[in-house]
Amino acid sequence: MEIIHITAECYPVAKAGGLGDVVGALPKYQCKAGHIAKVIMPMYRTAFLYASEWTVDFKGQANLGNWHFDFTIIKEKYNKLGFDLFLVDINGLLDRQKIYGYGDDTERFVAFQIAVVTWMKSWEHRPDIVHCHDYHTGLVPFFMQHCYDFQQLAGIKTIFTIHNAQYQGWMGWEKSRYIPRWDLWKRGMLEWAHSINPLASAVKCAYRVTTVSHSYLQELTSHSNGLEALFEYEKGKCVGILNGIDNEVWNPATDSYLSFHYTAKSVNAGKEQNKALLCSRFGLDPQKPLIVFIGRLVGEKAAELLPDAIAGAIHEMGHAASYLVLGSGEHDVEGRLTDMLMPFSGQFNAVIGYDEGLSHLMYAGADFLLMPSRVEPCGLNQLYAMRYGTVPIVRSTGGLRDTVSDMGDPEGFGIRFNQASVSDIIYSIGRAVHVYQSKDHLTRMRNWMMAIDHSWENTVEQFTRIYQA
Repeated sequence: MEIIHITAECYPVAKAGGLGDVVGALPKYQCKAGHIAKVIMPMYRTAFLYASEWTVDFKGQANLGNWHFDFTIIKEKYNKLGFDLFLVDINGLLDRQKIYGYGDDTERFVAFQIAVVTWMKSWEHRPDIVHCHDYHTGLVPFFMQHCYDFQQLAGIKTIFTIHNAQYQGWMGWEKSRYIPRWDLWKRGMLEWAHSINPLASAVKCAYRVTTVSHSYLQELTSHSNGLEALFEYEKGKCVGILNGIDNEVWNPATDSYLSFHYTAKSVNAGKEQNKALLCSRFGLDPQKPLIVFIGRLVGEKAAELLPDAIAGAIHEMGHAASYLVLGSGEHDVEGRLTDMLMPFSGQFNAVIGYDEGLSHLMYAGADFLLMPSRVEPCGLNQLYAMRYGTVPIVRSTGGLRDTVSDMGDPEGFGIRFNQASVSDIIYSIGRAVHVYQSKDHLTRMRNWMMAIDHSWENTVEQFTRIYQA
């Protein structure tokens, strides 16, 4: 089959979170399985853009309301990601360094989607599947089915994957002028709660809807930022498929970011070497259990609990553990973590920002990964941690519930807790310190988790069945 992925992110081109990792891996493994998978995304001004060679594939024109714009489609020349990659350039809208966070994000992503379907309309052939990811591409199924200019695309089946339903792309009805000529009788396919809702529109218009874990699909009927009734109504066409991870990128035996490589057989020695390097770099004691947090410092991740939880654990347990945080997000959380550096020197450190290489070293060198998330549709960090023999400490929600078994269960390899609260985090840190003191138990947990296969091959097979249906 020919599968067209439309997305706002794709690692290593441009990534803000798990969406980028998924779209950077899924099409590669689909191609390995014998399909033809392609990715279309905006042309941000990123390092990957300038480090690669491109050919111009198409030049076109379109309208965003009364604004007439030109766009260019460029293609990466050498297929170095394992699939065909196309970037959409719209001068003045997409040619920026950041993916999100601009005041005109609505205009940017609507124009991007219009350019994509306008380009697809010019193709002499028709792909089998158009696979859209998150709200930034949520209007594509509506455009293909209900806009007069794109009727020749109406027969193509569309799949919509929800990576995070908290962000929905709401637009006031005054911006309906952005949508190319459409059947006004289909207003209900755009609307939710008196506004245009691209995520809700995709759920209504796509042939199938997938979420990135089974538990997250169930949670959407009760916690989906206003769309609970829609997910309950449309649950018959919704499927939960757990994300995979790219074992070629995330492999402690070959990871190019690591100085010390290891396998499941040498996990203890390998982690000790990486931990020593990590602790030396950040002034921490390698003899103590090292607990790390890697991710966005936002409410969804319960990041505002980290300062009080870490400080509380240090006060309750003394020098029993070391802590290292890597992330960026809400300025208040960043400031509180920075303020902890001096008072807790030698026990705590933090890097405010994003560092891909450091994250790999932290997975390899840490003993425990903390994920107290309020919302975690799938979660990839815990899968990376397990691949590197790092015990995940997670709140029991979404994909964390699906992938992490508690150490109290038979062959359990993680630590789970129920509430996103300081007290639950501190209690779970206490459990981590206790298991660290039992080296044999910790080794068994590491071996169990590293034996689990979270590769993309199984996930690709599940998507293939949905496409064929």
